[in-house]
Amino acid sequence: MDSVHDDRAGGAATRVVPERDLLPLKILVAGGFGVGKTTLVGALSEIPPLSTEQQMTSLSDGVDDVSIVPEKTTTTVAMDFGRVTIDDALVLYLFGTPGQSRFWFMWDELVRGAVGAVVLVDLRRIDDCFAAIDYFENRGVPFVVALNGFPGTEGVDDDIVREALAVPPGCPIVHVDARDDASCTAALIVLVEHALARSA
Repeated sequence: MDSVHDDRAGGAATRVVPERDLLPLKILVAGGFGVGKTTLVGALSEIPPLSTEQQMTSLSDGVDDVSIVPEKTTTTVAMDFGRVTIDDALVLYLFGTPGQSRFWFMWDELVRGAVGAVVLVDLRRIDDCFAAIDYFENRGVPFVVALNGFPGTEGVDDDIVREALAVPPGCPIVHVDARDDASCTAALIVLVEHALARSA
């Protein structure tokens, strides 16, 4: 209910309109190893992002394929966390999942309460994203496929990508640069709209 405030100085009563309720939504950012999940969360978060990046050691030799991303020296061992406010009524909490299969046991905990997921894809290594797509499909979690703009992946037709990844017809495919907050925010908005349409 609106409240009425008596402004003694001006002698007039003014109506105070309460702020709209803030709607918090949990979103996962998933995908294969080295696809840009930590970068995306860091680019979007309005708070210093929580990251569990650790230096890669010799124990990952032969386990994590860094041939396509040779500059990568760290890896997420638990999750990334960030927050982004879309407007005065919507705030998104981002949880970046670990990409390697040995950490997938954590996904069941991270997905609890999530409205949907962004599956980041590096078109140079499309096999790495099948696990994430299958995971969300099997659990009925709405998701969008976000093609991260790595060098040499420009100009690939979305229909070809959809067929190659066996993406369901109603699932949006978007293009992002994980370093660019504007394109990543646009992808999150598409996801929220997709999730709301699914729930309706």
